[in-house]
Amino acid sequence: METTNTDSLSDTELEVVVVTARHSKENARDIPFSVNAIDGDTLQNRLLLNVEDALRSVPGVDVYSSSGAVDANIRIRGVGSLTQVNKDDGSVVVNIDGVSMPAGNVSLGTLDIDRLEILKGPQGTLFGRNSEAGAINIITNKPTRDLEAYGRIEAGEQSQRLYEAVVSGPFSDSLSGRLAVRHTSEDHWIENITNGDPMTQPDALAFRGSLLWDLSPDTSALVIAERQHQEGFLNLQLLQPFTDNPGSEHTPGVFDNNNKTIERFSIEINHQWNRSQLTAITALVNTDFDYLTGFDSTTAGAVFNFPVEYLRGDQQEERTISQDLRLSSLPEATSFWVVGVNLSQAERSFDSMDLIRSSSQDRDYDTDSQAVYGELTLPLSDAIKFTAGLRYTRDSKTYVAEYTSFIPAIGEFVQQDQRNLDDNYATGRLALSYAVSDSTNIYTVAARGYKAGGFNDFATQPLDSLPYRPAKVDTLEVGFKSESERLRLEGAVFFNQADDDHLIGFDFVTFATNAVNADTETFGAELEGSWLITEGFSVAAGLSFLDTAIINDVPGVSGGFVAAGNEVPDVPRWSTNLSLNFYRPLPDFMGLQAPALNASVNYRYVDERPADPQNHFDLTAYDKLDLRLALQTEHIEVYLWADNLLDEQYELYGYVNSDFAPTARIGAPARDRLIGLGAIYTF
Repeated sequence: METTNTDSLSDTELEVVVVTARHSKENARDIPFSVNAIDGDTLQNRLLLNVEDALRSVPGVDVYSSSGAVDANIRIRGVGSLTQVNKDDGSVVVNIDGVSMPAGNVSLGTLDIDRLEILKGPQGTLFGRNSEAGAINIITNKPTRDLEAYGRIEAGEQSQRLYEAVVSGPFSDSLSGRLAVRHTSEDHWIENITNGDPMTQPDALAFRGSLLWDLSPDTSALVIAERQHQEGFLNLQLLQPFTDNPGSEHTPGVFDNNNKTIERFSIEINHQWNRSQLTAITALVNTDFDYLTGFDSTTAGAVFNFPVEYLRGDQQEERTISQDLRLSSLPEATSFWVVGVNLSQAERSFDSMDLIRSSSQDRDYDTDSQAVYGELTLPLSDAIKFTAGLRYTRDSKTYVAEYTSFIPAIGEFVQQDQRNLDDNYATGRLALSYAVSDSTNIYTVAARGYKAGGFNDFATQPLDSLPYRPAKVDTLEVGFKSESERLRLEGAVFFNQADDDHLIGFDFVTFATNAVNADTETFGAELEGSWLITEGFSVAAGLSFLDTAIINDVPGVSGGFVAAGNEVPDVPRWSTNLSLNFYRPLPDFMGLQAPALNASVNYRYVDERPADPQNHFDLTAYDKLDLRLALQTEHIEVYLWADNLLDEQYELYGYVNSDFAPTARIGAPARDRLIGLGAIYTF
């Protein structure tokens, strides 16, 4: 578990890990399911600039992504869509400050984050639909009662640039504010063979402003407005195997205008009584993107036997309004309990255009959702606690579309489409924990997760838009958590059975592209720990084992027949991480005040794993080594950083489109080695 703050390694004991995995502050040791917590200093020291990068550092968590900002598919412990069928088809919900974000927003930057929590196993009880595999809980830093500020700058190879500034403090006795800004830019690591330049020059600007108003000693209001805008990202689709310096031959500049914007506006009201607290969170979230993707002429020639640059454009506008109202116990209460109501209304458009075939699809989705939920942890004795949670949800969805194509014999051909879908479902969990000692708990938990049905984002005709079935997962987990002053250790074994998870299907008779379903099973085990060896030296490590299987034959799938016994794609059998952190004060020199050496080395191993549901081929195993070496003083820290120090070329994803070209492998290489310098000034 990533919990050690390397700036505090001079402490003589590990910090207690406090999380809000159940909407209230609790010691992670007392929660009857697995939670990984990565604090803000670790995110900064490990150069984890977005949520996707942070997730890739956690054993048991896998991200299937083409490196673009719109297509990440997250699996936790082998559970998740085999292929995503629309932008809402996520198995892991992302929450930031209690606000649920649309699926796929793992491109969120880690600007000014206090803590990132990865909740493993079904989390539908408290976090709602599309959390069949788990939840990502992001907690940002709040305004402070004392004035504080810092500035940060980085520069590295491939024109890497980062500028960041944060200022926080009081306006009055009852009002405080905080402002955080970050700008990053770089040259893309894939070369455009046409002119020898980088394919794009990605650029991102993020800011967050927050106000904390103490209305009374027992009541507060937190108002947050944030915006993250990305440009020039690229969804890579290259032929494998890759060369030492992989390149593409798209038209120069064709992807420069790819962009995505995420906005969040929320207000959180908290009121505390003697034995309970009331929390109300009202939020508006906007997620818009406009991008081109496709094959260059070489890849199109291998796949379609038609060597012409093939491009497709996708555009989305999404607005989600949500209201969460809950009443809960206080953090220090003997019994934990929470009850709540959640309402949300989302409107999403997803429009596509095939620039070669002169066809377009305009699609509109509306989703109304209402839920009631509750969870209770009750002491049965001094050592035994019982937990029960339940959530009931009602979803109502509508789909309206217009498909336009050009047929030489008749000209423009337009088809209209409209569908409705209603769904009611319950999710929940039961758990029992036993305190073996003051420092060690063992627990067992059984949980059910649910991923809602919906409509296919790839529909090009009415035959494509038949509603797809929801997915369900049942999980059984047994684990332990132990912590002392210098050692924290936890482990778990678990079994997941998922029914009706999703794949893209293709009918060669009707040419319909729709969702089909597959059942999967996963058996796994995890072991994680942190050890403060000496006053200035700590080790954190994690190991994950996953044995996955698709347990039914699935015909009619895009890419070819899926056989029972195949492994779940992109899930390695073994993965591990090892982090070494070193802190040592130095004698004063050159007029520096309280100088110290602060160093961290982070190693990640990922085993080979099947590229796609058909298991056509395996993505190779890889090692990734990152380094940060810093000299810090009272106010200034200067550091050298290296990402992928071993310069290992590994694959982000891969597949074979055997419908057209059974020998053409498509995928994307990850970034090669980067080295740079940075500095932080704390005011």
